[in-house]
Amino acid sequence: MVSDDGVARGKSIQRRTGKTFHLATRLLPERVRQSTYVLYAFFRVADEVVDDAEGVPPAEQRAELERLRAAALGQEPTDDPVLEAFADLRETHDIPDDDVNTFVDAMLTDVSKSRYATFAELRAYMDGSAAAVGRMMTSVMDPDDHDRARPHATALGEAFQLSNFLRDVREDVVERDRIYLPLETLSAYDVSEAQIRNFETSEGFKQAMERELRRAEALYHEGVAGIEALPEDCQFPVLVAAVLYADHHRLIRARDYDVLSETPQISTARKLALVALTRWHWAWNRDPETVFRRVSAIPDHPDATTPNRERTPGLARRLLRGAVDSLRRLT
Repeated sequence: MVSDDGVARGKSIQRRTGKTFHLATRLLPERVRQSTYVLYAFFRVADEVVDDAEGVPPAEQRAELERLRAAALGQEPTDDPVLEAFADLRETHDIPDDDVNTFVDAMLTDVSKSRYATFAELRAYMDGSAAAVGRMMTSVMDPDDHDRARPHATALGEAFQLSNFLRDVREDVVERDRIYLPLETLSAYDVSEAQIRNFETSEGFKQAMERELRRAEALYHEGVAGIEALPEDCQFPVLVAAVLYADHHRLIRARDYDVLSETPQISTARKLALVALTRWHWAWNRDPETVFRRVSAIPDHPDATTPNRERTPGLARRLLRGAVDSLRRLT
């Protein structure tokens, strides 16, 4: 049984480090919400081994990740409440060992790898850093047809990760000396690493960003198409998460692709307005793909450049107060 301490630690970590994901998590049914706090905490603990590792030798980072792997898989005892809670969760929900191993392997990749030559190479990394996360979440939600839901969860996890990469170009290169834009894309538009380091938003950089935005948007369409395969009480929260993460695309385009002068951030008011707008459409139509097309910043078709629908900002503002009140009542 997952300990209350493990859940509380996970909730605290998620509230502090993953505000967008935390907002969507609060909409989940309690049977999934508590487990999601534990999952997220495990992901963050492993991620911080390599992201907050300044001055720590690579060999020590790898050893720590292997220690986390052994504890998470129940192969070694641990007194860490996060790892203990995750190990219990893995057994309770039959989370495949392969997904845990794939995730930890991706964190090991971050120890020594900071550039990706092709999108195929980047996608192989994301299978652990993001897709495995989506698959573990699916295990916790426990849909009737896991085989149907898991490929879409993989795509949606990749879409979220790509949106984060595109938002965090400056942060990744400044704080971690990492560039997650495929080098083949940068080369195709004559963008050098020096330009990125010098924060030069050239026309070529804008074109490279647009190419990767479209690639992520195709994954959103693929991922959202599988939300209907999830249990009914999980569909709306996952849809909200997709709408919130996808809104970074609107912000990036509104800034004319300038993610180098500062990292774009979606305001809390904007997030709550999107939750309210999504809830309103969901009340009238329970088809995730239809609601996503109407609410999200993603074009109706992956090859489009702008959404083909009317915006309703006035409605979102009117619903904002109700959204805030409902979120405050959530635990």
